[in-house]
Amino acid sequence: MPSVTAAAPAGWSPCVVTPARSSRGRASLSGVARAYAERRLVAENISLPNKHKEELKTRIRNQLRRPQLPPSSYDTAWVSMVPMRGSHQTPCFPQCVEWILQNQQDDGSWGVSQSDSSISKDVLLSTLACVLALRRWNVGRENMWRGLHFIGRNFSVAMDEQVTAPIGFNITFPGLLSLAIDMGLEIPIRQTDVCGILHLREMELKRQAVDSSSGRKAYMSYIAEGLGNMLDWDEAMKFQRKNGSLFSSPSTTAVALIHKYNDQALQYLNLLVSEFGSAVPALYPLKIHCQLSMVDALEKMGISQHFVSDIESILDMAYSCWLQKDEEIMMDIATCAMAFRLLRMNGYDVSSDELSHIAGPSNFHDSLQGYLNDTKSLLELYKASKVNLSEDDLILDGIGSWSGNLLKDKLCSSRVQKDLIFGEMEYAVKFPFYATLERLEHKRNIEHFDAWGPLMLTTKSSSFRINQEFVALAVEDFSSSQYVYQDELQHLDSWVKENKLDQLQFARQKLTYCYLSAAATIFSSELSDARISWAKNGVLTTVVDDFFDVGGSKEELENLVALVEKWHAHHAVEFYSEQVKIVFSAIYTTVNHLGAMASAAQGRDVTNHLVEIWLDLLSSMMVETEWQRSQYVPTVEEYMTNAVVSFALGPIVLPALYFVGQDVLEQAVKDEEYDKLFRLMSTPGRLLNDCQSFEREGNQGKLNSVSLFVLHSGGSMSIEAAKKAIQKSIDVSRRELLRLVLRKESPVPRPCKELFWKMCKIVHLFYSQTDGFSSPKEMIQQQQA
Repeated sequence: MPSVTAAAPAGWSPCVVTPARSSRGRASLSGVARAYAERRLVAENISLPNKHKEELKTRIRNQLRRPQLPPSSYDTAWVSMVPMRGSHQTPCFPQCVEWILQNQQDDGSWGVSQSDSSISKDVLLSTLACVLALRRWNVGRENMWRGLHFIGRNFSVAMDEQVTAPIGFNITFPGLLSLAIDMGLEIPIRQTDVCGILHLREMELKRQAVDSSSGRKAYMSYIAEGLGNMLDWDEAMKFQRKNGSLFSSPSTTAVALIHKYNDQALQYLNLLVSEFGSAVPALYPLKIHCQLSMVDALEKMGISQHFVSDIESILDMAYSCWLQKDEEIMMDIATCAMAFRLLRMNGYDVSSDELSHIAGPSNFHDSLQGYLNDTKSLLELYKASKVNLSEDDLILDGIGSWSGNLLKDKLCSSRVQKDLIFGEMEYAVKFPFYATLERLEHKRNIEHFDAWGPLMLTTKSSSFRINQEFVALAVEDFSSSQYVYQDELQHLDSWVKENKLDQLQFARQKLTYCYLSAAATIFSSELSDARISWAKNGVLTTVVDDFFDVGGSKEELENLVALVEKWHAHHAVEFYSEQVKIVFSAIYTTVNHLGAMASAAQGRDVTNHLVEIWLDLLSSMMVETEWQRSQYVPTVEEYMTNAVVSFALGPIVLPALYFVGQDVLEQAVKDEEYDKLFRLMSTPGRLLNDCQSFEREGNQGKLNSVSLFVLHSGGSMSIEAAKKAIQKSIDVSRRELLRLVLRKESPVPRPCKELFWKMCKIVHLFYSQTDGFSSPKEMIQQQQA
């Protein structure tokens, strides 16, 4: 697939970041983004001017505030066929008839213009509906002739099973064709072809007849245009909503009004025409769905930070509708699930009880979306189920179980693999939202824009799509950030050499990996200091971990701890070796430098706090060293109390809190929540690492949580049982951490709490299937697949 050019550090790839050693290079974003960027973004190999970027933001902001729903020729045709009450020879909505006359394409068709020369079944259906509308009122003879000949020339498309079809096409298109014949229209197609497509309809109806489920009844009512008098209209009207519509579908509501007059249905269509004028959309109301879809797209592409106030307004409105159980949210499964996920992840108090109507697979199959086996709705339900904040949420657990199984079944289907959404299904099942790196996700989502561009259940005609201006801004934002990342990586490469860390033979060289974890999570360009702090301390903790594991003698380790304990008076302590000198000097100069920067940012001295963080780490590592040397077997509780510190996330995450543009007060650092956030972040990391490294560490004579569970069980617990118990602890800690992060009233600022969650996501990805820290390329390749 072609790629979009985006500026990046030399060596930046989906797999791994490597230090830049040459002039700025280019990274590739594949997919739809390339054609778009080449056309609009990187003409003459330059980035968009800031003015153009601001114009893009303005246009996107306008879309957020007032989503533009494209007109549907198909639905407009059906609305135009509604007669005036008491006068069957007069259209109730003549402006819709006029729109049809004025909006025929040059080739004789009506419908969404194709970007290529192909003809879709959607266009055939829309064209036939428009011809019927003109015939109903005996106007536009020339328009009808051109429309019928368009259908005749392209009739083979209707019979082609390989061409994607709108919902119910095999019933609606033959039904409209039969109606056209009854109205005396002459369609230039062979009688055998007419018989063939009518036979398809007959077979489809026979297949439907054996199903008596609620989902089937909803489906038959939804495609009422193709059934006419064959439908039980009293049964169909049971699906009428409070706004007067059937399924929020103008075409279904119009045909219902034609067959069975209803004041509420007429009020709905009157409102629709007054809102949109002479042409109506495929679904209405759809504002909440469109706005939530756009918020989701902004977050998925990494550009939501440009629209904070707009997103807050949309989510406030959606939350109000959620509390009122508004039909626009609750009656559509995909919208309901997406609203739940976005609201909960943005700190709104939403209960999973509102998803109880789709808690089981039978509930889903009894719905219209379930009967249609709609992948989008299923995927949204699965993603919503993962935003679980407690271990006893039976509704979310149940939804996650059955929706996950259905998605896996779909993935095993050879037919669905041709679907654009296949990759999104596969990715969601393999990488839940708590096991991803955000910037890599942004890159992937831009590349795979076509896979999730259609943001709603496919209708009988057209569907809402995210405007490509979203892609334009996302590519520009991603592209410009790569220059910043390159400069930072060059600085870090120099820092490693200046501190002689590359001369330590025992130490793993993990600079690019540590920086990747920083840049892929703390991605905003202005948060450079936070990324630098994160990456430098990540390198230093790796060095220290290797020093304690393999590089240092007992005397050297004690010497290093003593030097840090003395810190301001460390000159009174001699270096036991050159190795100790290099390690301590790197920690000392780096922590003091970051401390000065953090103190300036916070308006108070925080350097001593950074030193305390490092001393806590070294002390915990020394405890483990002494346990191993004396062959002491701690209890599981003893082990975990020490291990959450020795896992070494403290020096990486805690200093970075001072660099995210928030005042971190001293009382916040001393608050119980601060400590709890740290423990809940570190616990999954320690336990996940233990599960992956159990065999290797066992061969080295080391104990970890897995072996301790087995040892202290007295032989009653197997290794697999221990890992299962540990996994439960991991899930509990992760859910509790997310609950704390999302809680609005908190002494720790939300942007700071999010760093704990970002690191939790990193460790879940690193240790989901392998020891990612030891095999970074394999781990990143898995996420990019």
